[in-house]
Amino acid sequence: MIKKITAFLSAACLAACFSSCGKEKDSDKNKKPVPPPPVECGDPNAVTFDNDDFSFVSVITDDKQSAAGALSITEIEGNKMLLFTDDLSVPLEGKVQKLSVNAAALLAPEDLPKVRSIEFDIYADAVSENYKNQDGNMVKAPGTISAGGGTVTAKESSDGEGTWYDFAEFQGGEYNCERSGAVHAQFKFLLAESGVCWAEDMDDANFLVMRWGSENESNLYIDNIVFYDENGQSIPVKK
Repeated sequence: MIKKITAFLSAACLAACFSSCGKEKDSDKNKKPVPPPPVECGDPNAVTFDNDDFSFVSVITDDKQSAAGALSITEIEGNKMLLFTDDLSVPLEGKVQKLSVNAAALLAPEDLPKVRSIEFDIYADAVSENYKNQDGNMVKAPGTISAGGGTVTAKESSDGEGTWYDFAEFQGGEYNCERSGAVHAQFKFLLAESGVCWAEDMDDANFLVMRWGSENESNLYIDNIVFYDENGQSIPVKK
């Protein structure tokens, strides 16, 4: 009799364990992916938007494919960054989110010609569940983040205008979470020795950050902008 009772209890325990394991698996499936935390920047010359100033950034809407929206400062997990909130008025296909950063408002005039590279972090978030993942499910994720940029340099073209210079493109992505982790970008003046860089007298030393190929309705964030000289040393920004 005792053996029968023991056997019954053992079977009951096993059944309970299997049932419990099944519930854990179901709950795991329902867990919402947690976005990566924002990146902190320890460089003292980084533009981190901690002072809530974004007067040197503007939204560019120079053609029908340019995204429209508003700029603001947002805080995520204690980290402040610039947020471009897309008003979604421009169709997703062919849309380009464009932001212009005025380096002349951030650096002393004598430091503008010293800039050889610019580094920063961008993020994207999703505002709808319109991204189809590899499992064929529609999820709230931004998908691929393709971007690049450019600037007008001091070297004049044949018509006396500043020469447009394209920086290298960069790419990242987030396919599960609502918001991406940091996608680190590096813009380089590879032709600086030929005069394709900025000059002291340029009050329009701006650089564009452009994101295209969006796979879902989403917003754009920028943080941790740092300017570097030819020796890889960060250049102080105006306080």
